[in-house]
Amino acid sequence: MVINCKEIADEIIMKSKERIEKLKKLGVYPKLAVVMVGNDEASKIYVHNKTEACEKAGIETEEFIYNENISEKGLIGAIENLNSDPLVTGILVQMPLPKHIDETEICRAISPKKDVDVFNPQNFGSFMLGNKSLIPCTAYGIIKILEYKEISLSGKNCVIIGRSNIVGKPTALLFTNHDATVTLCHSKTKDLKSFCMNADIIVSAAGVPKLVTKDMVKPGAVIIDVGINRDENGKICGDVDFENAEPLCSYITPVPGGVGPVTVAALINNTTELAYSKII
Repeated sequence: MVINCKEIADEIIMKSKERIEKLKKLGVYPKLAVVMVGNDEASKIYVHNKTEACEKAGIETEEFIYNENISEKGLIGAIENLNSDPLVTGILVQMPLPKHIDETEICRAISPKKDVDVFNPQNFGSFMLGNKSLIPCTAYGIIKILEYKEISLSGKNCVIIGRSNIVGKPTALLFTNHDATVTLCHSKTKDLKSFCMNADIIVSAAGVPKLVTKDMVKPGAVIIDVGINRDENGKICGDVDFENAEPLCSYITPVPGGVGPVTVAALINNTTELAYSKII
Protein backbone atom coordinates (compact mmCIF):
# COMPACT_ATOMS: atom_id res chain seq x y z
CA MET A 1 0.00 0.00 0.00
CA VAL A 2 1.29 3.45 -0.92
CA ILE A 3 1.30 5.76 2.10
CA ASN A 4 -0.47 9.10 1.67
CA CYS A 5 2.24 11.27 3.17
CA LYS A 6 0.52 14.54 2.26
CA GLU A 7 -2.29 13.58 4.62
CA ILE A 8 0.22 13.03 7.42
CA ALA A 9 2.01 16.31 6.69
CA ASP A 10 -1.26 18.25 6.69
CA GLU A 11 -2.17 16.82 10.08
CA ILE A 12 1.17 17.87 11.61
CA ILE A 13 0.85 21.36 10.12
CA MET A 14 -2.72 21.79 11.33
CA LYS A 15 -1.74 20.80 14.87
CA SER A 16 1.07 23.34 14.75
CA LYS A 17 -1.33 25.98 13.43
CA GLU A 18 -3.61 25.46 16.44
CA ARG A 19 -0.66 25.92 18.79
CA ILE A 20 0.55 28.99 16.90
CA GLU A 21 -2.87 30.62 17.19
CA LYS A 22 -2.62 30.20 20.97
CA LEU A 23 0.87 31.74 20.93
CA LYS A 24 -0.33 34.78 19.02
CA LYS A 25 -2.98 35.40 21.67
CA LEU A 26 -0.09 35.60 24.13
CA GLY A 27 1.75 38.09 21.93
CA VAL A 28 4.27 35.62 20.46
CA TYR A 29 4.53 35.68 16.67
CA PRO A 30 6.77 32.91 15.24
CA LYS A 31 9.07 33.94 12.43
CA LEU A 32 11.41 31.77 10.38
CA ALA A 33 14.44 33.30 8.67
CA VAL A 34 15.40 31.34 5.55
CA VAL A 35 18.98 31.80 4.34
CA MET A 36 19.93 30.73 0.82
CA VAL A 37 23.20 31.19 -1.05
CA GLY A 38 23.21 31.21 -4.85
CA ASN A 39 20.48 30.31 -7.35
CA ASP A 40 20.35 26.53 -7.25
CA GLU A 41 17.01 25.55 -8.80
CA ALA A 42 16.43 22.57 -6.49
CA SER A 43 17.10 24.75 -3.44
CA LYS A 44 14.62 27.33 -4.73
CA ILE A 45 11.94 24.64 -4.94
CA TYR A 46 12.71 23.39 -1.44
CA VAL A 47 12.60 26.91 -0.02
CA HIS A 48 9.31 27.63 -1.78
CA ASN A 49 7.76 24.47 -0.31
CA LYS A 50 8.96 25.38 3.16
CA THR A 51 7.74 28.99 3.06
CA GLU A 52 4.39 27.87 1.64
CA ALA A 53 3.94 25.41 4.52
CA CYS A 54 4.90 28.13 7.02
CA GLU A 55 2.24 30.41 5.56
CA LYS A 56 -0.34 27.64 5.95
CA ALA A 57 0.59 27.23 9.61
CA GLY A 58 0.63 30.95 10.35
CA ILE A 59 4.40 31.34 10.63
CA GLU A 60 5.93 34.47 9.12
CA THR A 61 8.95 33.89 6.89
CA GLU A 62 11.66 36.16 5.56
CA GLU A 63 14.15 35.07 2.92
CA PHE A 64 17.78 36.21 2.93
CA ILE A 65 19.35 35.38 -0.43
CA TYR A 66 23.08 35.93 -0.92
CA ASN A 67 25.35 35.81 -3.93
CA GLU A 68 27.17 32.50 -4.32
CA ASN A 69 30.46 34.37 -3.96
CA ILE A 70 29.74 35.49 -0.40
CA SER A 71 32.59 34.59 1.93
CA GLU A 72 32.21 32.17 4.80
CA LYS A 73 32.94 35.03 7.20
CA GLY A 74 30.28 37.16 5.51
CA LEU A 75 27.66 34.43 5.79
CA ILE A 76 28.48 33.81 9.43
CA GLY A 77 28.09 37.53 10.07
CA ALA A 78 24.65 37.47 8.45
CA ILE A 79 23.62 34.52 10.63
CA GLU A 80 24.89 36.27 13.76
CA ASN A 81 22.66 39.23 12.92
CA LEU A 82 19.68 36.88 12.78
CA ASN A 83 20.75 35.27 16.06
CA SER A 84 20.51 38.66 17.76
CA ASP A 85 17.21 39.65 16.13
CA PRO A 86 14.49 39.21 18.80
CA LEU A 87 11.77 38.91 16.13
CA VAL A 88 13.36 35.81 14.57
CA THR A 89 12.24 32.54 16.15
CA GLY A 90 14.16 30.12 13.96
CA ILE A 91 16.91 30.12 11.35
CA LEU A 92 17.09 27.75 8.41
CA VAL A 93 20.15 27.67 6.16
CA GLN A 94 19.31 25.89 2.92
CA MET A 95 21.88 23.27 2.00
CA PRO A 96 24.02 22.60 0.05
CA LEU A 97 26.28 25.62 0.24
CA PRO A 98 29.05 26.57 -2.22
CA LYS A 99 32.19 24.49 -1.84
CA HIS A 100 34.26 27.36 -0.44
CA ILE A 101 31.97 27.55 2.61
CA ASP A 102 32.38 25.03 5.42
CA GLU A 103 28.87 23.80 6.22
CA THR A 104 29.94 22.62 9.67
CA GLU A 105 31.07 26.13 10.60
CA ILE A 106 27.81 27.61 9.31
CA CYS A 107 25.78 25.14 11.37
CA ARG A 108 27.90 25.99 14.39
CA ALA A 109 27.14 29.69 13.85
CA ILE A 110 23.36 29.19 14.18
CA SER A 111 22.23 29.85 17.74
CA PRO A 112 21.12 26.61 19.43
CA LYS A 113 17.99 28.50 20.49
CA LYS A 114 17.06 29.16 16.83
CA ASP A 115 18.30 25.96 15.19
CA VAL A 116 15.16 24.51 13.57
CA ASP A 117 17.05 21.81 11.65
CA VAL A 118 19.07 20.55 14.66
CA PHE A 119 22.27 21.14 12.69
CA ASN A 120 24.17 22.98 15.42
CA PRO A 121 26.65 20.49 16.98
CA GLN A 122 25.41 21.35 20.49
CA ASN A 123 21.81 20.49 19.60
CA PHE A 124 22.75 17.44 17.56
CA GLY A 125 24.90 16.16 20.41
CA SER A 126 22.08 16.69 22.89
CA PHE A 127 19.74 14.75 20.63
CA MET A 128 22.22 11.90 20.20
CA LEU A 129 22.63 11.66 23.98
CA GLY A 130 18.89 11.19 24.31
CA ASN A 131 18.23 14.48 26.08
CA LYS A 132 14.90 16.19 25.63
CA SER A 133 15.44 18.24 22.51
CA LEU A 134 14.21 18.89 19.01
CA ILE A 135 14.43 15.98 16.57
CA PRO A 136 16.12 16.38 13.15
CA CYS A 137 13.34 17.00 10.65
CA THR A 138 13.61 13.99 8.34
CA ALA A 139 14.01 11.53 11.21
CA TYR A 140 10.99 13.10 12.92
CA GLY A 141 9.02 12.79 9.70
CA ILE A 142 9.88 9.11 9.30
CA ILE A 143 8.76 8.32 12.84
CA LYS A 144 5.50 10.21 12.29
CA ILE A 145 4.81 8.24 9.10
CA LEU A 146 5.21 4.96 10.97
CA GLU A 147 3.13 6.16 13.91
CA TYR A 148 0.35 7.33 11.60
CA LYS A 149 0.10 3.87 10.04
CA GLU A 150 0.41 2.27 13.48
CA ILE A 151 3.56 0.42 12.49
CA SER A 152 5.42 -0.64 15.63
CA LEU A 153 9.21 -0.62 15.66
CA SER A 154 9.54 -2.77 18.75
CA GLY A 155 11.46 -5.95 17.98
CA LYS A 156 11.62 -5.21 14.24
CA ASN A 157 14.70 -5.72 12.09
CA CYS A 158 15.37 -2.36 10.45
CA VAL A 159 17.89 -1.51 7.76
CA ILE A 160 18.83 2.12 7.19
CA ILE A 161 20.84 2.83 4.06
CA GLY A 162 22.92 5.98 4.37
CA ARG A 163 24.84 7.27 7.39
CA SER A 164 24.47 11.04 7.04
CA ASN A 165 24.05 13.29 10.04
CA ILE A 166 20.83 14.59 8.50
CA VAL A 167 19.00 11.28 7.96
CA GLY A 168 20.83 8.02 8.62
CA LYS A 169 22.38 8.55 12.05
CA PRO A 170 19.46 10.34 13.74
CA THR A 171 16.96 7.85 12.29
CA ALA A 172 19.05 4.94 13.54
CA LEU A 173 19.05 6.44 17.04
CA LEU A 174 15.29 7.06 17.03
CA PHE A 175 14.60 3.52 15.83
CA THR A 176 16.87 2.13 18.55
CA ASN A 177 15.04 4.19 21.16
CA HIS A 178 11.81 2.61 19.89
CA ASP A 179 13.26 -0.86 20.57
CA ALA A 180 14.12 -1.78 16.98
CA THR A 181 17.19 -3.79 16.00
CA VAL A 182 18.98 -1.47 13.59
CA THR A 183 21.57 -2.13 10.90
CA LEU A 184 23.10 1.03 9.44
CA CYS A 185 24.36 0.35 5.93
CA HIS A 186 26.35 2.62 3.63
CA SER A 187 28.50 2.79 0.50
CA LYS A 188 31.12 0.43 1.98
CA THR A 189 28.62 -2.21 3.09
CA LYS A 190 29.30 -5.58 1.49
CA ASP A 191 26.31 -7.53 0.18
CA LEU A 192 23.63 -4.95 0.91
CA LYS A 193 21.03 -7.35 -0.45
CA SER A 194 21.59 -9.85 2.36
CA PHE A 195 20.78 -7.21 4.98
CA CYS A 196 17.71 -5.88 3.18
CA MET A 197 16.20 -9.31 2.58
CA ASN A 198 15.87 -9.84 6.34
CA ALA A 199 14.51 -6.37 7.09
CA ASP A 200 11.00 -5.70 8.32
CA ILE A 201 11.54 -2.00 7.61
CA ILE A 202 13.92 -0.44 5.09
CA VAL A 203 14.77 3.26 5.12
CA SER A 204 16.84 4.28 2.11
CA ALA A 205 18.59 7.65 2.05
CA ALA A 206 21.54 6.85 -0.21
CA GLY A 207 20.76 9.07 -3.19
CA VAL A 208 21.19 6.24 -5.69
CA PRO A 209 18.36 5.62 -8.21
CA LYS A 210 16.80 2.15 -7.97
CA LEU A 211 19.36 0.99 -5.44
CA VAL A 212 16.75 -1.16 -3.70
CA THR A 213 15.33 -3.69 -6.13
CA LYS A 214 12.46 -6.13 -5.70
CA ASP A 215 14.77 -9.09 -5.04
CA MET A 216 16.03 -7.24 -1.95
CA VAL A 217 12.58 -6.83 -0.40
CA LYS A 218 11.06 -9.33 2.01
CA PRO A 219 7.31 -9.82 1.35
CA GLY A 220 5.33 -7.61 3.71
CA ALA A 221 8.22 -5.25 4.43
CA VAL A 222 7.75 -1.52 4.98
CA ILE A 223 9.84 0.80 2.80
CA ILE A 224 10.50 4.46 3.56
CA ASP A 225 12.22 5.99 0.52
CA VAL A 226 14.04 9.20 1.39
CA GLY A 227 16.08 9.38 -1.83
CA ILE A 228 15.59 12.21 -4.30
CA ASN A 229 17.24 11.46 -7.63
CA ARG A 230 16.69 11.72 -11.37
CA ASP A 231 16.52 8.64 -13.55
CA GLU A 232 17.95 8.19 -17.04
CA ASN A 233 15.00 10.15 -18.45
CA GLY A 234 15.41 13.07 -16.06
CA LYS A 235 12.34 12.07 -14.04
CA ILE A 236 12.43 12.45 -10.25
CA CYS A 237 12.71 9.09 -8.51
CA GLY A 238 13.75 7.61 -5.19
CA ASP A 239 16.30 5.01 -4.16
CA VAL A 240 13.77 2.21 -4.60
CA ASP A 241 12.63 0.52 -7.81
CA PHE A 242 9.11 1.54 -6.86
CA GLU A 243 7.15 -0.08 -9.68
CA ASN A 244 8.57 -3.54 -9.04
CA ALA A 245 9.02 -3.37 -5.26
CA GLU A 246 5.62 -1.88 -4.38
CA PRO A 247 3.59 -5.11 -4.89
CA LEU A 248 5.76 -6.87 -2.30
CA CYS A 249 5.41 -4.22 0.42
CA SER A 250 2.82 -3.85 3.11
CA TYR A 251 3.56 -0.10 2.98
CA ILE A 252 5.81 2.09 0.85
CA THR A 253 6.32 5.85 0.47
CA PRO A 254 6.28 7.41 -3.00
CA VAL A 255 8.84 9.75 -4.56
CA PRO A 256 8.07 12.57 -5.06
CA GLY A 257 5.37 13.41 -2.53
CA GLY A 258 6.49 11.03 0.17
CA VAL A 259 8.91 11.79 2.99
CA GLY A 260 9.56 15.31 1.64
CA PRO A 261 6.24 16.90 2.66
CA VAL A 262 6.42 15.30 6.11
CA THR A 263 9.97 16.62 6.58
CA VAL A 264 8.69 20.11 5.78
CA ALA A 265 5.87 19.60 8.30
CA ALA A 266 8.51 18.60 10.86
CA LEU A 267 10.24 21.92 10.23
CA ILE A 268 6.96 23.66 11.08
CA ASN A 269 6.71 21.61 14.26
CA ASN A 270 10.25 22.50 15.30
CA THR A 271 9.69 26.20 14.63
CA THR A 272 6.57 26.04 16.77
CA GLU A 273 8.48 24.32 19.57
CA LEU A 274 11.14 27.04 19.51
CA ALA A 275 8.40 29.69 19.72
CA TYR A 276 6.89 27.97 22.74
CA SER A 277 10.28 27.91 24.45
CA LYS A 278 10.03 31.71 24.65
CA ILE A 279 7.13 31.53 27.08
CA ILE A 280 8.34 28.64 29.23
